[in-house]
Amino acid sequence: MFFEHGFPLQRGMMMACALTSIAAGVFDLVPHLSRHHQYWRLLTHHLAFSNSSDLLLAELLLYVVGVNIERQFGSVKFASFTIVSGLVSTLLEFMALILLHRIGVNHIPGGPSAIVFSMLYQWYRLIPVVYHFKIFGMPLSNKAFTYALALQLALGHVPGSLVSSCVGLFVGYIYRSELINIKTWRVSPIAINLSSRFLLPLVGSTRPPRRFNRARPEQLHLATELGDEEVITTAPPSVQRSGRPTGEGTEGSSMVREWVNELTGRTGEAAARIRTPSEVEITQLTSMFPDTSRDVIVTTLQRR
Repeated sequence: MFFEHGFPLQRGMMMACALTSIAAGVFDLVPHLSRHHQYWRLLTHHLAFSNSSDLLLAELLLYVVGVNIERQFGSVKFASFTIVSGLVSTLLEFMALILLHRIGVNHIPGGPSAIVFSMLYQWYRLIPVVYHFKIFGMPLSNKAFTYALALQLALGHVPGSLVSSCVGLFVGYIYRSELINIKTWRVSPIAINLSSRFLLPLVGSTRPPRRFNRARPEQLHLATELGDEEVITTAPPSVQRSGRPTGEGTEGSSMVREWVNELTGRTGEAAARIRTPSEVEITQLTSMFPDTSRDVIVTTLQRR
């Protein structure tokens, strides 16, 4: 899906604004609605900025604000919000030109400034403040730098840029407050599939790398190396196969060994090598191994 790879809409808007603004600057396009009867520019004026300073400020705002809003909304809702904001802001800007042309508002600068300010209102309402600080006693927050960029964009071409920014903030308020019930509209699945097929290869994907579920994946490599080597142990083979401790099994095997020695006539030779342990040694081992019987301790001391 086109809407499942990082933040494709925000990245696509930044790329599209840069390319169209450069193209408009190269061909020196000067639109005029009433003189040239180019009313279709009411919709297309959102595609390109008229100068590089506005483009730089808008790109910075899209990078800071657009990523957070697309993360909060999801790409499908973010695309729907962008389209609705563009249509409503176009209608309101046209009404502003008609109503305010007598006081000098006869020009709206090109570029998606209204859409950017509509995103800025959502960012103001959804994203919390991270930290506060003071400059010359004035309390500020981490959002102050973003607001400073937005203020420069709003005051770039007064009064037209100021009207466009106010329209964008008002559109964001309308979308947030659900006054016209435009919040539930979504882009059709057909448009999503077409975007996934044709636009995603142009924008690119930023799918995050797959992470291991193990906290220390190098342990798997170490275990593999140890699995190919021979395991050396000091436990007797019978204990390794059965996995039982050397308690009653050792005592039983010693009794069988003594019985076999009596049958084979090796008791005399064994008795010659058997030493008599002292009571101190027996007491010391008994305190060290309280669960071991006295006979096993005496037999062990005799074979030293």
